[in-house]
Amino acid sequence: MDKDRSKRERRKDQHEKVDAGWIQQREINEIRLDNRIRLDQYNQDWYSRGRSSVIVLLWWLVQGSLFRYSLHPMYGWRRFLLRLFGAKVGKGVQVRSTARFTYPWKVSIGDFSWVGDDAEFYSLDRIDVGSHCIVSQRSYLCTGSHDIEDESFGLITRPIVIHDGAWIASDSFVYPGVTVGVMGVVAARSTVTRSVPDGEVHAGTPAAFVKQRFSKAAENAGVASKGK
Repeated sequence: MDKDRSKRERRKDQHEKVDAGWIQQREINEIRLDNRIRLDQYNQDWYSRGRSSVIVLLWWLVQGSLFRYSLHPMYGWRRFLLRLFGAKVGKGVQVRSTARFTYPWKVSIGDFSWVGDDAEFYSLDRIDVGSHCIVSQRSYLCTGSHDIEDESFGLITRPIVIHDGAWIASDSFVYPGVTVGVMGVVAARSTVTRSVPDGEVHAGTPAAFVKQRFSKAAENAGVASKGK
């Protein structure tokens, strides 16, 4: 009898907990916040794309045709088109035909750097890539965002700087305002919200320090070879 009573009491407690949880959830649903976001008040009149609307549209047309459908080895042709529209592109730069540049006149790429397939340069602000850098396939360099505490969803732009010898590995997302230091590495599929110091490897979401790219012995050997 005592066992049966204890079972009934346990079942009663469980039902009461379920009922209490349901009531609490209903109370939460009843006090939902009213929406304060007003996209009809969005305004970016202060922002300058850096060129007239005609030039912007012309670039998008060229990018979607002459640039996009150029043959794989036509790196010189793609360098020419980027320079024609104001990008600063160094010698020996290799940009794949499926890479995209929102406003090329806000982009610079140093000597012998590579830009992989489907890499996105969302250049609402400056994107400056050093020499001997790799921006791998499907990486997204994002210089624009929005103020989540602004009810009108105001635009925010900040530059991205990638220093010499750095590698942004495939499918990574780099936030506005981030700097990747000399020979810094962003591991594949990372989300970079903070700057990466010189020679460090960062990985994950959000990206965090993993290790030094080179050992101290290798660094010292490199310094010694430069001194000769």
